[in-house]
Amino acid sequence: MTVRHFLSLDDLGRSGIHAVIDAAIAAKRQPANDRPLVGQTLAMVFEKASTRTRVSFEAGMTRLGGHAIFLSPGDTQIGRGEPVADTARVLSGMCDAVMIRNHSHTVLEQFAAHSRVPVINGLTDRLHPCQLLADLQTYVEHRGDIAGRTVAWIGDGNNMCHSYINAARLLGFDLRVATPNGYGPDADIVARGGDRVTLCDSAHSAADGADLVVTDVWASMGDEDSQAARLAAFADFQVNDALMDCAADNALFMHCLPAHRGEEVSAAVIDGPASVVWDEAENRLHAQMALLRELMVPAAS
Repeated sequence: MTVRHFLSLDDLGRSGIHAVIDAAIAAKRQPANDRPLVGQTLAMVFEKASTRTRVSFEAGMTRLGGHAIFLSPGDTQIGRGEPVADTARVLSGMCDAVMIRNHSHTVLEQFAAHSRVPVINGLTDRLHPCQLLADLQTYVEHRGDIAGRTVAWIGDGNNMCHSYINAARLLGFDLRVATPNGYGPDADIVARGGDRVTLCDSAHSAADGADLVVTDVWASMGDEDSQAARLAAFADFQVNDALMDCAADNALFMHCLPAHRGEEVSAAVIDGPASVVWDEAENRLHAQMALLRELMVPAAS
C-alpha cells in the first residue's frame, strides 16, 4: 500500500483539505468516543522549538489512544552525522508515523522518500501546512467557506506565506501579499498560485476590503541575526487598528503565534474583537487529530 505523507497541502488536495477540516470541526463539537490509534506510536522529531506543534500532536495522539515520542536535536543520531535516510529507515521500522519540525524542507523530503510510514511536516523553512489546516478550520467556524473570499498576508514572505499561497490556489480564495522589498515569497510558489495571488506594494492596499488579515513574526526562528534590520524594513507593515480599518467590517485577524505585540501586530488588534488567534491556536489540536486519523487509521484497519 502506498504511504501517504503530508509534506504540503497538495498532499491532501482540495477535497482532502475539506474532509480534514470538516472532521476536525465535527470532532471538536462532539468528541468521538473511539480510540482508533491504540497501540500506535508517533515519533516527533524537533530541530526547532515549539509549543503548539508539540502539544497538539502529543495531546492528539493521547486522545486518539496512541503514544507520542518527543525527540529533540540531542536525542537522535542525525546531529552526529547519521544519514537522514538511515534515520528514516530506523524510525519508520519502529513507529507508525513521524512528524518532523526542522529547518530544511529538502531534508524533510529526503526523510519521507525513505520512510515506510506517513511523514508529517510540522514546519520547515519552506512550508507550514499543519498551521494552515488550523487557520482554515478557524475561518470556516467563524465565517463559512473561504472560497471566493479575500485574504491579506502582511509581513514576511515566509513559510506561512507560502502555505497561504498554496491554500489560495487549492481552495479558490484571493490572496494579497504585502511584504517589504527583499522579503517577498518564493517566486516559483507565487507563480504556481496564478491569478489567485497578488503582490501589493503596501500593507494598506493588501488589506483593503479583506475578509481575513494574517501576519507572523518579522524575524522567524533562524533569522535572529537580522532582527535589527528587519525591524527597520518592516516598520510600515504592522497590523494595527488603522490597517484593520481598511479591511471589511467583519474581517478576522489571525496569527500563528508566538506574537510580538508592538512589532508585527498591535496589542489592540491581537487582543481585540477581530482576533480569533486563541481559537486558531486551539484548533491546532483538532486539526492535527483529524489529520492523524486521515493518515494513520487506514493503515490500522
